[in-house]
This record gives sequence, C-alpha cells and structure tokens, in this order.
Amino acid sequence: MKVYLVGGAVRDKLLGKTVHERDYVVVGATPEEMLARGFRQVGKDFPVFLHPHTDEEYALARTERKSGRGYTGFTVAADPSVTLEQDLQRRDLTINAIAETDDGELIDPYGGVADLKARRIRHVSAAFVEDPLRVLRAARFAARFADDGFVVAAETLELMREISANDELATLANERVWHETVKALKTARPDVYFQVLKDAHALSPWFPELEQDETFKAVTTRLATLDVASTELVFALWMGELPDTGEVNALCDRLRVPNQWHKLGQLACQWHAAKQSLMQSSVVIDCLQQADVWRRPERFQQLLEIWREQGLGATDREKLQLAFHTASDVSAGALLTQARERGESLVGPEIGAAVQQARNAAITEVLKE
Repeated sequence: MKVYLVGGAVRDKLLGKTVHERDYVVVGATPEEMLARGFRQVGKDFPVFLHPHTDEEYALARTERKSGRGYTGFTVAADPSVTLEQDLQRRDLTINAIAETDDGELIDPYGGVADLKARRIRHVSAAFVEDPLRVLRAARFAARFADDGFVVAAETLELMREISANDELATLANERVWHETVKALKTARPDVYFQVLKDAHALSPWFPELEQDETFKAVTTRLATLDVASTELVFALWMGELPDTGEVNALCDRLRVPNQWHKLGQLACQWHAAKQSLMQSSVVIDCLQQADVWRRPERFQQLLEIWREQGLGATDREKLQLAFHTASDVSAGALLTQARERGESLVGPEIGAAVQQARNAAITEVLKE
C-alpha cells in the first residue's frame, strides 16, 4: 500500500500559498485494509476514508468510465490494481493532477508543474468533456488564480465550448451549480468566473440574465472592484446590477439560492435603481421595512455596505445610520406610558402601529436636517 499527497495541497504548496487541507490517494489497498487500520469510511459513491487521528481524507485510487449523460453518468472502479497515474488521469485539470510522495518527490505524468509555471489552466485529457461540471470548475479556478496570472488554455476553452454546445450543462443539479458559483464569489476576481463562462458559451442555461451585453458589463465591472465583508454581499451586489427584481427572482429560483441571500439580492436591485431618491424619508422607511431591520438589525449594516459600493457618499450613509439608530431607540414601553399619561390606551395591533409611526417620524426628522 502506498500513500500520496494529491490535488490542491500539492498545487498550493508549489505556488507558495497556504495549504488549508490535505487529501491523499491510496494505491494498492482495499476498503477492508483501510478499516483494519482504523480509518472510517465516509464515501458513498466511492471509497473515501477519514484518518483515525487527523480526519484528513484518504481515497482509494480509482478510475471513472463514462456510462451515461451528465455529471453523474460514471461507473467508478476502485481496487488495488488501479495505478496512481490512472487515478490522476481522471482528474479535471493538470494543476490538480500532481502527486507527492512522503519524501517530497513529485509525480506529474500530465504536465501540471509546467502548467503552474506557465500560469495555465489546462485539462488532463480528452475525457474532460465527459463531465459538464468541469466547465464551472475551470472557470472557478481561473477566477481563483486570476491575480496570479492564470488563464484557461485555448484548447481547454474549446472543450468547454463543446460541452456547452452539447447541452450537457443542463444536466447539472442546481445545487452543484450554486456550490461552484459560491466558491467563485469567494475569490478575489469573481468577474473572471463569468467572463470565462461567457468565453465558453456557457452562460446558459444557468445564467441567461448575463447574456445581455449591457447587464454582463455592469455585473463584471461591479464584481471586479468590490470591497465587502462577506460572500453574501458579493452576491447581493451582483443582483444589484440586474435590470429588475423579476430577473433576480428568476435566477434565485433557478439556482435555489438561500432565502436570506435572495431577499438581500432583491433589496440591492430595488434600491440600486432608486438610489437617486434614497435619501427621501418615504423611500428610506419603505426600504428598512422591507429589509426587516427592526427584527434583524445586522441587515442594516449589510445595506450600508451595499449602498457604499453602489456609490452612496459617506455623509449620506452617516445620516442614514443616525436615522436608523434614532428609530431603533423607539420603545413600545415608553409609548404605552405616554398614552396612559394622556388618558389613552393602546392594545394589540395599535401598539405595533404606534411604534412604526414613531419610528417613521424619527427617520423623517433626522433626514430633513
């Protein structure tokens, strides 16, 4: 039995980047041998095991043979006869198909080291076209390493176009598309993800909203220059560049975007269009109500970041923050006390209405100054 470090850990080590997790491939072993050594099996579709002490992943060397349509249409074979080279050959990109022995020797049968030096994202073999998910993965790695000068090789881009032309992308599960897209949004250059997909003729069927040139330019320009604190905000600002909330809703439904992200995306789109009138008290009141900021005050800070990225100046943001904090200080208890002092009573829905009215008045007062 032989064990090799593989994949992203080897790639990132060679690039001088921090290695966050390590994956290993095991050649010449059976599941029974792994279990006897204390490993815990976690893989359902193929034998993957967790180390008994480190919880790092150890996968038995395997081959994959195309047996059906889409990214799930593969027959997997994992047995002691599968070689390291065969296991590496099934991988998507050469930069992910490098192995390292315990003593640091690199095993690189497909030219991954040369591609790292050339800053090139290239497929391992013609089998690349068998898995449509690889189109999204290649685009994601282009985004991840764009600032290091990496580009997709021309011959790989041609294979990506072939996959697009065969409508294989439509076979992907929306959860997988969303998962890859979120990873791309976490990179420093999420705009590159969509640029590569466009170059690969792969915006449809998952991102048809971006096929309009004006929208594509607005989205990629925005994503290229962001300075926000979370991936959720990156997504919201992407949605903010779509023409209307109808397109936001269509995209979010198609990808099954989490409800919280969907709502923030709606708000970013809605208020980007209305930013010229954002400082009007009626517009601010409507926005804060829709954002549910009184129950979820953290959402106001998200809105402030979105508005900053969308061009709202520091003075206006400070005024909005003051309006929000002033309105937040409105107390139902204080309003009830004031009502009793006037000989009045507030019950049931009247209390909520009085609180909202007082908040609206506080916002209006701050914004008129």
